[in-house]
Amino acid sequence: MGLPITRENFDEEHYRQFGERLTSSLAALDELLQRPGFGNGTQSLGAEMELSIIDGKGQALPINRAVLNQCLSEHLQLELDRFNLEYNLTPVALTGRPFSHLEGQLEKALAVLEHSANSLGGRIVPIGILPTLRLNELDSSVMSDLPRYRALSAGLRRLKKGPFVIQIDGAEPLSVTCQDVTLEGAATSFQIHLRVDPNTFANIYNAAQLATPLVLALSANSPTFLGQRLWDETRVALFKQAIDSRKFDEHDWHPPSRVSYGFGWVRKGAFELFAEAVGLFPPLLPVLGKEDPLDRLAKGHLPKLEELRLHQGTVWRWNRAIYDSHDNGHIRIELRALPSGPTPIDMVASAAFLIGLILGLSRRIETLLPLFPFDYAHRNFYQAAQFGVDATLLWPTLAVGGPKEVTVCALAEELLPIAQEGLGEAGVNQQEIDRLLHVIRRRIQTKITGARWQLWMLDRLEKTMDRSAALSGMLEKYLANSQTGVPVSEWSREMP
Repeated sequence: MGLPITRENFDEEHYRQFGERLTSSLAALDELLQRPGFGNGTQSLGAEMELSIIDGKGQALPINRAVLNQCLSEHLQLELDRFNLEYNLTPVALTGRPFSHLEGQLEKALAVLEHSANSLGGRIVPIGILPTLRLNELDSSVMSDLPRYRALSAGLRRLKKGPFVIQIDGAEPLSVTCQDVTLEGAATSFQIHLRVDPNTFANIYNAAQLATPLVLALSANSPTFLGQRLWDETRVALFKQAIDSRKFDEHDWHPPSRVSYGFGWVRKGAFELFAEAVGLFPPLLPVLGKEDPLDRLAKGHLPKLEELRLHQGTVWRWNRAIYDSHDNGHIRIELRALPSGPTPIDMVASAAFLIGLILGLSRRIETLLPLFPFDYAHRNFYQAAQFGVDATLLWPTLAVGGPKEVTVCALAEELLPIAQEGLGEAGVNQQEIDRLLHVIRRRIQTKITGARWQLWMLDRLEKTMDRSAALSGMLEKYLANSQTGVPVSEWSREMP
C-alpha cells in the first residue's frame, strides 16, 4: 500500500493533512508524467497469486501466519483472512519466454507453500472462492492480525455505519450480512502487472478495459459461495459488495463504488485515473509519510508519492493504474479481474491471452472506441462474470448498425490472431505463444473452465450425497487435478 500502517484510529486532523498531501502528490505526478522520457524502460510483467489454506477435511484453516513463519520468504505476505496468503512473483521482461518464467515461479511457490502447510496440518488451494466456506468461518475473528487490516476495516466501517450486505442473483440467490469486511477474504485472485510507457497508457488501458471481460469469461473459477450456486465468477460480485462502504438513500444520488470497472474511457493518460481516485473517494487510511513530494521534486529527486499510492490501494478498480518510484519511476496497469487457479499453466495462459489482446487491440483502439460507448464494456464485464463461457458480449464493428452481439467462444476464436500478433510484436517467443494460446483454444473448444468443471462435478456428486458433502468431495477432486499441473480443459470428467 505504499506506507507502513501502525495505527488503527485517526482524527479529523489526520484526514485534513492527508488530503493536502494527496493534492501535492497529484501535482508532483502531473509534473513527472509531462517530463520527456519519464517511465520509459523495458516492458515487463509481474504477478500476485492469492491462495486459500484448508485442513484435511477441506475446511478453511486459519494458519497463514504459521505458514509465513515457516517459509520466511520476502515474496509471501498475509492476506486479509487468516486462511489466505499472497505470493508476489519476481517481475520479468516481456520479451522471450516471460510466461514460462512466471509459470516456473508459480510451480515452485506452490510446492514450497504446500510443504510448509503440510507440516502444520494444512493444504494449499489456488481457487477463486473456496467452495466449502461457511458463514461462521468469516466473522471478525478470522481477520489477520495486522494493523493495516484492522485500520482498513475501521476506515470502511466508519463510512458504512452498518453491516455489509451481500446480495447475489444466480441459480440459487444469496443474501447475507456481515458486521465486518472479512467476507472479502473469500475472494482470491491472480493479478497481473504490465509496465506501460506513459505516452501509450491511454490506448493500452482502454484496450485492457475492452479485452478483460472476454478473458474473464474464459477463466472463471468461483461458481459457488456459502454453499450456493451463483455466478461463474462469483468473486466479482462478492468483492464489490463485501467492502461497499456506501450508504444509500432512495431519494438521494448514488455515490460511486470503490470497487468498480471504471466510469469511462481514459482520454489522455494515467493522471486521470489517479485524480479520479482522489476526487471521488474519501481517504480510508490517512497515514502520512515523511517526504513532501513537491519539495523532493524541486530538489531533483524522484518522489515516492506514498500517500497517493496508499490511497490508490483503497480504490479497487478491476484494472488499476499504479505509480512506482523504483527503476527510475514507472507506471503499471494492475489487471485484477482474473481468479486464482486452477493450475499454473491455466493462470499464465489466461495472462498471455489477456496481455496479447491488450497489446494487439491497443493498435486499433482509437478506431474502435468511437463505435463503442463505455457502458457496453461495463456491461460486458458483469455479463462475463455472471455467465462465463455462455455469456453473450457486445463488440465494436465498423459495419452500420452498431456493436454486434457475439458469444464468448466465437469472439475468443475470432480474436486469437490479434492476441498472437500482440505477443509476437512484443518479442514473446513464438513457441511460447503457440503453447499458451493452445491452452486457450482448448478451453474454447471444450467450454471447460474451472467454474464449469466445478459445477459439473458438483452435479455428479449430488446424485448420491447432500450439498455439503458434495462440495467437500468436489474440492478434493479439484485439488487432486490441480496438483497434476494439467490444464483444466483436459481434466477428467469420469467418476472413479
